[in-house]
Amino acid sequence: MITTVLAFLLTLGVLIVIHEYGHYRVAVACGVKVLRFSVGFGRVVWSRRWGPDGTEFTLSALPLGGYVRMLDEREGEVPAHERHRAFNRQPLKKRAAIVAAGPLANLGLAVLLYAGSHWIGIEEPKAVLSAPAAGTPAEQAGLRAGDWVRSVRAGEAGEWTELHSMADLRWQATRAAMNRQDLELEVTARDGRERRSLTLPLAGFDPREVDSGFLRRVGLAGSFSEPVLGEVVADGPAAKAGLQRGDRVLAIDGRPVVEALAVVEAVRAAVERGADGQERPRTLAFSIERDGRTLALDVTPRLVRQDTREGPRTLGRIDAQPGQPPERVLVRHGPVDGLVLGAERTWEVSVLTVRMLGRMLIGEASLKNLSGPITIADYAGQSVQQGLAFYLGFLALVSVSLGVLNLLPLPMLDGGHLMYYIFEGVTGRPVSDAWLARLQRGGIVVLLAMMSVALFNDMARLLGLH
Repeated sequence: MITTVLAFLLTLGVLIVIHEYGHYRVAVACGVKVLRFSVGFGRVVWSRRWGPDGTEFTLSALPLGGYVRMLDEREGEVPAHERHRAFNRQPLKKRAAIVAAGPLANLGLAVLLYAGSHWIGIEEPKAVLSAPAAGTPAEQAGLRAGDWVRSVRAGEAGEWTELHSMADLRWQATRAAMNRQDLELEVTARDGRERRSLTLPLAGFDPREVDSGFLRRVGLAGSFSEPVLGEVVADGPAAKAGLQRGDRVLAIDGRPVVEALAVVEAVRAAVERGADGQERPRTLAFSIERDGRTLALDVTPRLVRQDTREGPRTLGRIDAQPGQPPERVLVRHGPVDGLVLGAERTWEVSVLTVRMLGRMLIGEASLKNLSGPITIADYAGQSVQQGLAFYLGFLALVSVSLGVLNLLPLPMLDGGHLMYYIFEGVTGRPVSDAWLARLQRGGIVVLLAMMSVALFNDMARLLGLH
């Protein structure tokens, strides 16, 4: 819990400081006097004046944002000798540059964060697939347990992209579905001898279906794991039957077992209903390999009642950990390649974010994709525990989201101010005070609605409803 809170505060702090520093640095460069640089809103808990203009740098009680306050005749009287340094007296190009600098600083930071993640390197699961669920597009395409996806191509006109990890495959599948494109795959079979090409049918997906459960529905949710037992709980059904750590499961009830997922599914389904209507465990015939010998063991699971996506169900358990951790690869790039990939990923995520927001606006994508502070805090804590490279990648993703969000043409955001300046540039006159007031009120309503939806989604995820 403490790790999650600290990671969340660090994430917010870094992104807010960089965003506001973008505004501050360009304002100073344009000759505008900056009165205050604040991280947070509300009561000031720490302050210090610094610089030739005596800018006040502050930390405030509510750390969910920040602001840069500049000299401006619209906010108070300005001495005659300083009017040339007021924000409202600056040419249109300078005002636009100052406003745009914040979001652009976040996007620039994302490039460096993604690059840093690539330079450090991340150990990720290899793009070796678990058996896709029956009826999913992956199963229909012919993917099998143990298939290694080597490269992909989105659409017939696209270029082949080599995959480094499972994360790359999932990213390519998500992007293809958002663009309504099928994804061609080059696959090597588990035995390493057969290499084949096949097509993952994603063009028919509605972009509204691209949410947190999308990859599961496609059949790309799991990584391949050898059917070798891990920890076996003492006095549990597996231990009582004679199963031991390191046993390789060859078959269950005469059906060959290729991966750990098959063991999990067989055990979970080992429930039968008697003539009296009562549910009972069904004994499973395990064929295992131990120290070069093949053994036959009968295992009777215990039953548990559990909530699943299909509702409450009775499932079998044997109190043993089936499977080994998936094979992992270190994905690392050199200084130039890492920076180039950082820029490419920042652009791709920005475009995908804009498209997702646009499709949510017109009803073509689910509002479940909006996340709020609870989800961000949870993911921040998880990424910190997985190492610096993972955390940098997460920080880059949030930085892109913040940059893109602030460029939206909503009156309360930087993009709204840029919209005013475009109007002024086209018409030669600023937006009237009356219209500014109306647009500000409308912007507040839209932002409050977005925040409410994001908070609702956070709570739904927390309660397991999404």
